[in-house]
Parts: sequence; C-alpha cells; structure tokens
Amino acid sequence: MKKIILTLLVASSLVMTGQEKEDEGTFTLSGTVDVYHSSNLKSNSLGSVGVLSDVPANAFGLGMANTIFSFKKGKAGVVADLAFGPRANAANAYTGAINQLYAYYQASEKITFTLGQFNTFFGYEVISPAGNFNYSVSYLFNAGPFSHTGLKIDYTASKELSFMLALTNPHGITTGANPTNDYQLGLQAGYKNQYFNIAYGSDGFGFTDVSYLDYTGGFHLSESFFLGLNAAYSNSPDADSGYQGIALYLQNTFSDKFSLGLRPELYTTISGSDNANAIAFTLSGNIHLTENLTIIPEIRTDSSNEMIIPGFIGIEKNMTGATIAAVYSF
Repeated sequence: MKKIILTLLVASSLVMTGQEKEDEGTFTLSGTVDVYHSSNLKSNSLGSVGVLSDVPANAFGLGMANTIFSFKKGKAGVVADLAFGPRANAANAYTGAINQLYAYYQASEKITFTLGQFNTFFGYEVISPAGNFNYSVSYLFNAGPFSHTGLKIDYTASKELSFMLALTNPHGITTGANPTNDYQLGLQAGYKNQYFNIAYGSDGFGFTDVSYLDYTGGFHLSESFFLGLNAAYSNSPDADSGYQGIALYLQNTFSDKFSLGLRPELYTTISGSDNANAIAFTLSGNIHLTENLTIIPEIRTDSSNEMIIPGFIGIEKNMTGATIAAVYSF
C-alpha cells in the first residue's frame, strides 16, 4: 500500500538538519475505499453471498472507508485506524468508527510493546479488502475473532523467527468494558511466514473456557503461483460447541495487471453430537487498472445441507453469487 508521508514541520523548520527533522517525528496517512455490486444467481433470494456487509444482494453497495493515521517519534508511536461503512460495522469489535487504536513502544530492535485495540493475529484474511485477494470473506474469517483489546508483546528473534504474547479482553466484548474481569491469553509463533496461533480464555459470549487454534501460511510454488493455507479449530467445553475448517488460496499472477485466484473451503460447526457443514468455492480476479485502483470480479458458490450459509441460514442449501468490486488504496 502506497503511503503519503508528511513530515510535521512548521515553515521555519525547512532549513533544519536531517537529525533535527527526525526529532520532530513523522506522520503517516493511508487508507482504502471500496464499493461493489452483488447479485444472487438464484431467483427469489436475498442476502449477499459471503460479502461482509449488511447491504442485500442484487444492488449496488458500499463497503467501507478506511483511514489510518499514525505518528512515530523515536521509539514510540500511535495508530488511529478509523473505518466507516457496512463492512466496518460488520467486523469491528467496537461500535462506531474505531477499527484500531493503539500505542506502541520499541524497547529494542527485537521487542515491541503494543497497548490498545488491534486487529486479530488469527487467520489469513483481514477486515480491509485491500489486504485480501478475494472480495468476499471466508467462513473462518466470519467465525472470528476480528480484533483484540489489551497488551501484546512482539519479539523478533531473527528475520525468519518471531513470537508474540498477548493478554486481552474477551474478543466478544463490544462496549469497551470488561465487567466479568475475564481475559484471553494469545500466543503466536512465526517461522518463514508460517504462523501458528493460540488463544484461550473467555470469549465474551458467556463462556470462560474456550480454545482457538489457527495455522496461517503460504508458499510460492513458482514465480507466478502462490498457495496459501488457513486451518483453524475452536472448542468450548462449557458450551459443548465449536468449529473447524480449512481454506486454500490458489493464486496465479499472469501479469502486472491481472491475477486469478481460487479459494476452496470446508467449514464445520460443532454443537454437541451434531455437526453442520458448508463447502464454498470462490473464483476471483484482480485487475489492477492503476497502482491504486483494483477491480475484483468474483463468482462464489456455497453448499450446505444443514443450511448454514451466511445470509441464508435456515433458508437455502445452495447459493451462487456474482460480485464486482472496486478497491482504491492510498
């Protein structure tokens, strides 16, 4: 993502030395905007197939406007990530415009402390569509968590090896308070861009013994072909429920202007002795009209005998949708 970096100097400081300018700190502004049209290729059906939005299908819809303000001076900095629109409302942990809001301190070249609300370290996909190849989101992304509020410590052992430890509020809390005084513990180990994630504790939905396991990674099988993978498992003995699933991300870059990707996924919800399954295939193109503007045509088909397709729960066993989206990054 191309960033616009503005040095915070008054007019009289233009003649300062490079060291003096560094002491003033740097301000960074970046963001995305996305809009789309979604159609269900099945008559008499409503809802958007896999689109993280509350806009019905067979219509034009707004995704979100995402603006990220960051300031860094010396070893410390802050980030205010504001997001507006249906896509943001569907995914944000807090109501309102806050997507992320945190302060950080780089204690050394290897250790960074972060305090505040930050997007989850789980999963392959992120809230902003500019960070995803597909415009619609996977079942595993929809299962959450989306964001965490608390403290995390990142340790970079080397260019290839990293670790993270987090203590956060339960991710299901949306009011900013933690009335039950319960917490979640998060762990991450990363090696050569392969990440294994663990979270354990209260989920904020009334259960205090919930485990989350997640693997996210990928491999360049050739100069043009990439294979991504996300596998996850969650279980709550208290609720006697959970989920598990796997998604593959098969992507080929044909040129600087065009890429094509297929995301097959299998998702299962677990409730007592009853399981419910869903299978989805998403074919997406990425057409880069400019350095900043990407057009994403996409067709997606979902199948679930237990009718757990998002937007069609208890209504449809099969659904196919077509979407074309425009995503602008700056």
